[in-house]
Amino acid sequence: MRLAIVVPVLNEAATLAGRLRALAPLRARGVEVLVVDGGSTDATADMAHHHADRVLHAPRGRASQLNAGAAAARADVLLFLHADTRLPADADHLVRQALTAGYRWGRFDVRIDGGHVLLPMVAGLMNFRSRSTGMATGDQAMFVQRRLFELVGGFAPMPLMEDLDLSQRLKAIEAPACIRARVVTSGRRWDQHGFWRTVLLMWRLRAAHALGTDAHLLALRYGYRPRAPAALAILAKAPVPGLAKTRLMPLLGAAGAARAQRGFALQTLATARAASTGSVTLWCAPDASHRFFRTLQQRHGVTILTQPAGDLGHRMAIAASHHFSRAPHAPLLIIGTDCPVLTPAHLQQAADTLQTCDVVLIPAEDGGYVLIGLRRLLPGVFNEVEWSTPQVLRQTRERLKAAGASWRELPPLWDVDEPADWLRWQSLQPSGNRRQAGPSRQGLAQSGG
Repeated sequence: MRLAIVVPVLNEAATLAGRLRALAPLRARGVEVLVVDGGSTDATADMAHHHADRVLHAPRGRASQLNAGAAAARADVLLFLHADTRLPADADHLVRQALTAGYRWGRFDVRIDGGHVLLPMVAGLMNFRSRSTGMATGDQAMFVQRRLFELVGGFAPMPLMEDLDLSQRLKAIEAPACIRARVVTSGRRWDQHGFWRTVLLMWRLRAAHALGTDAHLLALRYGYRPRAPAALAILAKAPVPGLAKTRLMPLLGAAGAARAQRGFALQTLATARAASTGSVTLWCAPDASHRFFRTLQQRHGVTILTQPAGDLGHRMAIAASHHFSRAPHAPLLIIGTDCPVLTPAHLQQAADTLQTCDVVLIPAEDGGYVLIGLRRLLPGVFNEVEWSTPQVLRQTRERLKAAGASWRELPPLWDVDEPADWLRWQSLQPSGNRRQAGPSRQGLAQSGG
């Protein structure tokens, strides 16, 4: 069993070194430690380099940081550890014992280290509730086999309650291992904000979450200010040989091109979830009935809709109209599935940019664009554009100017349209990932997914 510990951090320089030094014995036994920084403004990242196997950077938000660490880990078992939580010295052995006993995920009991005399009672109630309900929290150092984690889609793109949400999906498959050895987590939130005030707030949040209250609203109640929200519409084609990625068929063959398209869609969905900007809708072509799309809906909880007939501009206009008719004040990002260098950070930067303008674009090197974001409905932007030509970006600028819309353009990226693009993408991949058509993504404004 190979174990990786993923630690999300944000401005933890004051205590991080000591926390990571405590993991040195586990690292000596082969446990991989990954620290994922969410944009710290202190010395957190520099400090982590001295005590971790790898330091990664991801968009701020525990869900996106944990997903980024999980994706980068080389192990087949993942343990998610809060920066203010300490593991037992034999945590790796305890996890191994649980897995050997047949469990595929689990958590530890918890002890809260703080000043209030009732904190042991709180910890005891947390452990009892977790054992009786099969639910776990991030404070309890959740661990899970990678295959199961990927099967349920990882952490959902939500700013709060991501641990309970993941527990719910894991619990639906099987019960967790409840290890009685205790992790020790900081009681600073109780000490800083008041014991009873914190207890009551957490119970209210749990109750609201159970009743289906939106996680972003819960985050605001909790006092957390998430990054700018934006819903995401992904235009994707089904991985059907002979219909998917036809321009790659001379190089990959029909089956290889279909496998590439499948990888494109999976990677793009993972990027969208890691960005955690808001709800995700998958617009499917030729329709939403293909079992690949139904599987994504079942496993990842995304909304699937059928792309309408018509050119790319019409399909994007329908996606925008559908979104703004239901959420008129929520920005929307529209992407395809084939830009290999589009990251969660790009999506969050685009969402942030929409706070100050009507439209954001990420141009493509070939004259199109790989992302368009809208703060309000602008249907004319998609009219009379010569799609799949180098004129797309220029004509889109003209439409925006005519509509009186303000816009910003982020640095350009490149997409995969032709065999030469595929070879460029493959040249950037580790040699072990080049055996067959794998994850890649192509520009929205050239292909529509």
